[in-house]
Formats: sequence, C-alpha cells, structure tokens
Amino acid sequence: IIGAMIIAPLMMPLRGLAFAALEADLEMFIQSLTTIGVGTLAAVVIAWLVGRVFDLPASEFGAEILSRTEPNLADLFVAIAAGAVSGFAKIRPKIGDALAGTAISVALMPPLCVVGITLAQGKWGASGGALLLYFTNFLGIILACIVVFAWGGYYFDYRMMRRALRWSLAMTSLLAIPLFISLAILLGRKQLNSTIKDFLKNETITVGEQTELIEMKVKWNSIPWSNQPSIVILTVQTKEPVTPKQVLLVENFLYRRLRRYFKLVFRVTEIREVTSDDLEALSPSPTPSPQPAFESPAPTPDAPFEELTPLETSEPTVEPSPTPSPQPAFESPAPTPDDTSEEPTPLETSEPRVEPSTENPTTTTSP
Repeated sequence: IIGAMIIAPLMMPLRGLAFAALEADLEMFIQSLTTIGVGTLAAVVIAWLVGRVFDLPASEFGAEILSRTEPNLADLFVAIAAGAVSGFAKIRPKIGDALAGTAISVALMPPLCVVGITLAQGKWGASGGALLLYFTNFLGIILACIVVFAWGGYYFDYRMMRRALRWSLAMTSLLAIPLFISLAILLGRKQLNSTIKDFLKNETITVGEQTELIEMKVKWNSIPWSNQPSIVILTVQTKEPVTPKQVLLVENFLYRRLRRYFKLVFRVTEIREVTSDDLEALSPSPTPSPQPAFESPAPTPDAPFEELTPLETSEPTVEPSPTPSPQPAFESPAPTPDDTSEEPTPLETSEPRVEPSTENPTTTTSP
C-alpha cells in the first residue's frame, strides 16, 4: 500500500479510462483498459508468489485479509469517495497526486493482494470475494471520475457525456445488488451475534452462572444458505469443569430459541482462588525423622570398640539361663609334697558305702 501511495501505478490509466468514456475515444479506452489489466494481473501474481514463498496458512489470516473477502455496499461508497479525490486532483492543480494515489491505493491494492494470497492457499471463495471488492472499487472510482470531470467541464459532447454516465451507473447498479445483499447479511450476523451472547449470559446456567464469559467469536459459513452449522467459540473461565452434556444442553437451548443450529466450542480456563487465609492450611506439619534399629554412639578414645546398645522395645528381654559345666566322676585333689601317693577319694553317691571288716576270720581245723 505504501508503494502504491508513492507510485500510484493505476491512477493515470483510471483517469484516462474516464476521459475516454466522456469523449467516446475508443483507442484511448482500449489502451487505458489494457494498462489497467496488465497492472492488475501483475499485482495478483506478485501477491501469489509472496503467499507461496511464506506459505501463510488460511487459519492464520488476520482481520485485514478476512475483511476484504466479504465486500458490502459500504465499500462502494468508499470507492466513490476515492474516485472523487482522484478527479479533483486532476482538475485542481493545488491538490497533489499523492492524495489521489493514497485514495486509489487504499481502494485497489489491498483487494488485489488478498486475491493473490488466498489463491496461493487454494481458497477460491475468499479470492472471489476479494475480486468482487476490487471490481466494486474500480467501477466506483470510474463513476466518480466521470462525474467530477463532467462537473468541471471536461467534455466536448453533451450526448456522449450522458451516455458515459448512463453506462457507468448501470454497471455500478448491477454490482450494487450483491453488495446490498452482503451488507444485509453482515448486519443480520451482527444482530444475531448480540442475541446469542445475551441468551447465553442471561438465560443459561453454564455460561451465565457457572462460568465467566471472556470472549465470544462466531465463525460464520461463507455460504449463508449452507446446511453446515456455524461455530460459536466461547472463551470462559470457571472453578468447575464444563462437561460435554452441558454443551449439548446449551446447543439445544439455542436451537429452541433461534430455530437455528450452532456448534459450540468451549475454551475453558480453570481458575483457583488463593487468599492469605490459606496460609495455615498450606503450612507443612513436622514429620518425625526415622530412627535406626540400633543406636550407634560415637566412638571415644577410651572405648573405641564399644558394642551397639539395642533400643528399648515393648517385648521383654529373655536372659539365657547358665548351663552347668560337666563335673568329673572323681575329684582329683592336687598333690601335695607330704603325700604324693594318696589314692583318689570317690565321690559320694546315693548307694551305701560298704566298709571292709577288720575282724580276723575264724579258722576251723578239721580233725
């Protein structure tokens, strides 16, 4: 657009076409129309190459591109104003060509660029809408230039001037019919958009009470009479999740109220409120540190190999009973120097001890 403001490549051919229509100069008319056609084709090809090189997806088209794919009757009035500025810049030398170039570039170059970019992505419907906007601006500029030149006295034959005005008005009127329909559709969508938003906020629990509506955007069908439902994108924030059943109930509610089906898409952001009162609830409680099964005291220089002391437990400690050491059958006292040959004394037993008799046995003599 800035380059078109400086160069204004289509401004002189448009003026020449208006003069040729007033004077019925066929040669100038054909020459001007050919120049405009070549310039238009060059702008579309350059825009198409830019679209193919950068490969901007259709889903990333901004408002500046999308707004030029749906022309309406308001665009025709803008084009007529741009053409009037261009005509006055010709008959009034005090008005510079930069102003006329700006008006024409704003009216013609953006639609041509949109045509090339949308063709690069294969969006034929959007390209057709942008091309319709271009022809709207083209005819509006030509009509305004003819009227201004006629008002300024730049004509030689009154009948030819009237004929040029009739033809230009007839072509512009034919083009105004689809533009008027487009404007009516646009106003109807704006009204329907506001109605949907009011219904959702005031008559539903899901959107009106449970959630907070941040933004609502409607993706309308490019063909108004299509059976495919339009998509309503709702950006909400809530403390509770939104279920698919709730979405279905809201869709049925809109169908009962509007007699038109809409596909709802909720973009939910769950929020959590945090206050200073939650500080105590969030403070961690001290947890006991795990104790080892045995306490291992630090070694000291006096007792470097002290054994581990077991911890006290609830189970009683069973102390082992002493086992008697085996005793020999006879005690063998240690020998002394006085009596080295004493026999061992037998241990006392439960059996009675038999003492040997000291009396001499009686001897009998046989006769």
